Amino acid sequence: MQLQVLNSPFNQEQAELLNSLLPTLTESQKVWLCGYLAASQSASVQVTTEAPPEVNPAASTGQTVSKEVTILYGSQSGNAKGLADHAGKTLEGQGFQVTVSSMSDFKQNNLKKVQNLLIVVSTHGEGDPPDNALSFHEFLHGRRAPKLDGLRFSVLALGDSSYEFFCETGKEFDKRLEELGGERIVPRVDCDLDFDEPAAEWLDSVLTALSESQAAGSVAAPASAPTAAAGETVYSRTNPFHAEVLENLNLNGRGSNKETRHLEISLEGSGLTYQPGDALGIYPQNDPKLVDELIQALNWNPDEKVTINKQGEVSSLRDAFTSHFEITVLTKPLIEKTAQLTGIDALQELMAAENGEKLKNYIEGRDLLDLVKDFGPFSVSPQEFVDLLRKMPARLYSIASSISANPDEVHLTIGAVRYNSNGRDRSGVCSVLCAERLEPGDTLPVYIQHNQNFKLPENTDAPVIMVGPGTGIAPFRSFLQEREEAGASGKSWLFFGDQHFVTDFLYQTEFQKWLKDGVLTKMDVAFSRDSNEKVYVQHRMLEHSKELYEWLQEGAVLYICGDEKNMAHDVHNTLIEILEKEGNMSREKAEAYVADMQQQKRYQRDVY
Repeated sequence: MQLQVLNSPFNQEQAELLNSLLPTLTESQKVWLCGYLAASQSASVQVTTEAPPEVNPAASTGQTVSKEVTILYGSQSGNAKGLADHAGKTLEGQGFQVTVSSMSDFKQNNLKKVQNLLIVVSTHGEGDPPDNALSFHEFLHGRRAPKLDGLRFSVLALGDSSYEFFCETGKEFDKRLEELGGERIVPRVDCDLDFDEPAAEWLDSVLTALSESQAAGSVAAPASAPTAAAGETVYSRTNPFHAEVLENLNLNGRGSNKETRHLEISLEGSGLTYQPGDALGIYPQNDPKLVDELIQALNWNPDEKVTINKQGEVSSLRDAFTSHFEITVLTKPLIEKTAQLTGIDALQELMAAENGEKLKNYIEGRDLLDLVKDFGPFSVSPQEFVDLLRKMPARLYSIASSISANPDEVHLTIGAVRYNSNGRDRSGVCSVLCAERLEPGDTLPVYIQHNQNFKLPENTDAPVIMVGPGTGIAPFRSFLQEREEAGASGKSWLFFGDQHFVTDFLYQTEFQKWLKDGVLTKMDVAFSRDSNEKVYVQHRMLEHSKELYEWLQEGAVLYICGDEKNMAHDVHNTLIEILEKEGNMSREKAEAYVADMQQQKRYQRDVY
C-alpha cells in the first residue's frame, strides 16, 4: 500500500520519502525499525501502537518481559552451535540471563517454564534434523508436547538452497511452536550457506525486540562479532588464515580408480587450535578453465570491475568468478532471480509451478555455464548478474591429525571428485584444486570448525568403535594419534573399507603399527572389489556381531564417519539388527537403545 497524505499522518514530503524507502528494506530491517520506533516512543510519550506483524504484542505495549532467555541449537557440523553461543554472549552482554544448550541436552519437561526461546537449527541431508535435534524434534511434534501459550520464540534456520528441502527443520520448528501457542519475537530467518549477514540481522532484531520493554528509551547495541585484544588477530570463518601447504601426496597406489590426497598444512603463527573430531574449512577457487568458459559464453570483458560485497570491495569479473562466487551449483532461488532479471520466457516457463519436477531435473548435475548456454545470452550488466550469485562457500573436511602429535599442523584426507554429467566432464571445486593445482608452498584460506558432536570420550578407559570407510577414515587417524599421545588405556576397534586392498588401503602402515603397539586393539577391513561378492563395513560388523554387542554393553562409544546416504544408513540399520539379534530385542527396543546411546553421546556421526 502506498502512503498518502489522506491515509496517513504524514505530510506529502514525508510520504514520498517513506514510499521510496520502505520497498527497499528487508524483513529483518523492517522488524528492527519497528522495535527502534517503539523504544523511542517509550522514552517520551507512552503511545499505544499496533504491534509489528508476527511480533509478540508485549514488545510494543510496554509490558515487561522476562530477562531469561533459553537458546537451543541443533547442529551437525557446528555452525548452528557457533551462532547460538555468539547469540548467548551478545544477550548476556545486554544484561539477559541466558541458557545455551544443545537440543539433546535440554530437559524437555522444562519447556513449559521457558518464556523466551531462541531456536538455531540446521537442516541435514534431505530435510532431516541434525542428530542432536532428533529427540527434541520428535518430542515437540509428538503427543507429549505441551501447550506453550506463554512462550515467545524466534527461529534462525540454516540450510543450503541447492537442496529441495531448504531450511526444512527450522520451518518445522517455527510452525510447530506457533501451533502450540507460542508467539514470535521476530519472524523466522532462513539462511543459505552464506549465513553471517542474515544471522546478524536476525540477532539484532531479536535483541531490539527483547530489550525495548526492559529500559525506556534504550536501544540495544548491534550484535557485533567478538573482538580480539589489541594487536591480536583472530582467525575465523569470516577472517580465514592463509595457511601454507607443507605436503600434498596421493595415498592411492598405481592403478587405483580413486585419487585421495593427504594434505599437511601449517598453522604456525595463526593461533588456531583444534581437537580430534573438528573440521577444517577451506575457501577454494573455481577452476580457471571453467571461469574463462563462463565469461566467454556471457561475452563479457574479464577485466571489467564489479562490486563483490556490501562493504563495496571491487574486483575484476574474472577474479570475482574465480574466488568470490559459487558457479558450479544451480539452485531454485538463483534460477528464479535470473528469470525475473532477464525476463526470458523459457526461464519463466521452467519456474512455473506445474514444472516443479522438470526444474528439479534440470538443476541436478548442472552449473552456471549450463544455464548461460541453455538460456543466454543475457541482456544484463555483469554487476546485475554477479549480484544474483551466492558467495563461495567453504568446504569442510574432517581433520586427520592430532595437534598434540603434530604441533602447528593440520592434516586432511581429501578424495578427488570427478564425474561426467549432461555431456560435460565436471569436478569437485576444492578436491580437484587440491589434486591438480595445489603445490607445497602455496597457501589456502582456512579456519577451524569445532564440532562438539564428534568427540572422544573424556574417560580414556572407555572402549571406542570406529567405522570409517574411504575418506571417512580421517577423524579416526586423528583419534588414534591423540590416544597414543595421551596413553589411553581403553580398547579400540576400527572398521575400514574401500575398493582394493593393494591400491586403496589408506594409511595402511600407520594402522598396522598401531595394531602392533596396542594403540589399536582390533581392525577389520572390507575391500569391496577384491571378491565376486561385494563386502562392505556393515558386513564385517555383522560377522562380529556378538563381540560388538559385548563392547556396547561394556559402554563402548560408536563413531561413524563418511557417506550419509548409503554407508551411514546401512551401518545404522546393521547396528539395530545386531541389537535385535544379540540383545534379543524387538525392533522398537533396539531403536530405543540406539536413541539412548545418542542421548548419552555414545553414538556419534560425522556424515556428509
